[in-house]
Amino acid sequence: MARAIGNENPFLLRMRRRPIKNALIGLAIGLLVALLWFAWTFAPIRLDVPPIDVGGLPPAAPPADMSISAMPTGTYETPAALAFRGGSWTEKRAFAATGVLVRHPKGDLLIDTGFGRHVEQQLRLLPSLQQSPHRLGTPIIDQLGEARAGTLTAILPTHAHWDHISGVDDLHGVPVLVNAAGQRFIGSHGEGTEVLNSFRHVVYRPYRFDGGSYLGFPGSHDVYGDGSVVIVPAPGHTPDSVIVFVNLPSGKRYAFVGDLVWQMEGLARPAEKPWMMRFLIGEDRSDIRMAIARIRAATARYPQITAVPAHDARAFSSIAIYPASTR
Repeated sequence: MARAIGNENPFLLRMRRRPIKNALIGLAIGLLVALLWFAWTFAPIRLDVPPIDVGGLPPAAPPADMSISAMPTGTYETPAALAFRGGSWTEKRAFAATGVLVRHPKGDLLIDTGFGRHVEQQLRLLPSLQQSPHRLGTPIIDQLGEARAGTLTAILPTHAHWDHISGVDDLHGVPVLVNAAGQRFIGSHGEGTEVLNSFRHVVYRPYRFDGGSYLGFPGSHDVYGDGSVVIVPAPGHTPDSVIVFVNLPSGKRYAFVGDLVWQMEGLARPAEKPWMMRFLIGEDRSDIRMAIARIRAATARYPQITAVPAHDARAFSSIAIYPASTR
């Protein structure tokens, strides 16, 4: 007669349950390993960068009346742990949204625009994870006034992300300088270009990296022809990312590195962004690593060069705030 289910052999019951138990144990171990690995991606591990020969200091002949001014437009907050690898979860960093006005006899230039008048509406075009809490300051159009804004001959974004180009929509008719990689990136209408592509009647002015190598970077573009403002390609954060070298009459030099790193620790330690942030942005780690190596080598060999990450307010401390200026 068949054995009743309630009287089934205990050994057979254990054998049947063992695969389920083993699967649950395996799943738990897998989750633990994944959590440990994820936590490790935030650990303070120094980024290994290769040695770079940046060559001689490029000549520059900026006119005596050339100057620059920082133009803050607001901030948004994030934990330091999300800003650079090894940052603290309990420390908040106020990410700057700051433009830089270059006054030059051949025409004024604006590097990045920060937050514009319509940034609140623009943010709604982005995925919810990117809609960071922020504090609005004064848009650049309102700092300059309509008359002064009319003297701008071009806007030079370090890349096309919303917090660098929001104010383009306020500065109607001012050409936006763009390289070939930027034309392709913006034309793709891919992630990161939503805000810029929502603007109507943007005038793009193409430029090429038609100059030679510059402080280890493979190409360059001299905006005014006098070495005072030189753009170099620095893809990695986005395909169109650039670094802008600004060389002043006093001999002081700046490297506006955009989002190559978000905070000064990224260059000083050096430290890359945490894996999660790089993954969400789609950064090219090898390109970022090489550009960090070049900037670190250039600033080490030539201390007159100050590197300025776009989102670190501390890095702007030596630049006068508009309407004051630094020469």
